Amino acid sequence: MCGRYTLTGYERIPDLFEVDEVRIGPRFNIAPTQDVPAVRLGSEGQRRLDFFHWGLIPFWAKDAKIGARMINARCETVDTKPAFRNAFARRRCLVPADGYYEWRKLPDGKQPYLFRLHNGGLFAFAGLWERWKDPQGADKLSCTILTTSPSPLAADVHDRMPVILPTDRHRLWLDPGSEPQLLKKLMIPYPGDDLEAFPVSRTVNNPRNELAECIAPAGDRLQV
Repeated sequence: MCGRYTLTGYERIPDLFEVDEVRIGPRFNIAPTQDVPAVRLGSEGQRRLDFFHWGLIPFWAKDAKIGARMINARCETVDTKPAFRNAFARRRCLVPADGYYEWRKLPDGKQPYLFRLHNGGLFAFAGLWERWKDPQGADKLSCTILTTSPSPLAADVHDRMPVILPTDRHRLWLDPGSEPQLLKKLMIPYPGDDLEAFPVSRTVNNPRNELAECIAPAGDRLQV
């Protein structure tokens, strides 16, 4: 799964995602149910960055609390599961990030690891978004991050990983005309060999800890 991630290089979002300047600070410990930036296509086909509740709330939901259980969507069932199939067909987005955390089970508890590109660069998770109306009729935007089977590196820590889309796949993912069969081919373990992972402080275990300490290496990099 993907239950926590980082976005420290926010100033690079406009260049990589072709959107207007965004004014946010560095995030070291983004957690579910928080508002997160994501890129979608506007009504005129232009890219736009908006903020979404992390945890997709289906348009038919009676209560927004369901979103807490919808932070991830499995790529194997995203086109058939009622909570996600409409969003997969019509409302796809890119979720900017520059790292994500996963936990390995150890005898003394769970050890967090940070996965990121070797150069610390920005990348995109494949996401879906939805618009839900609350009882007062106000719109609430929400999103989810897709997960897939792990790459050899990620498999050393967990049996799932987020779908990370190379830059040359962004346009295809956002295009409302893309065929489902073609989109399915994008939802694979990250194909590059430029992903690294290393243990970090258990400070990150508490989502209230929004500190640079969260991303500091606390041991050697994983070797495949």
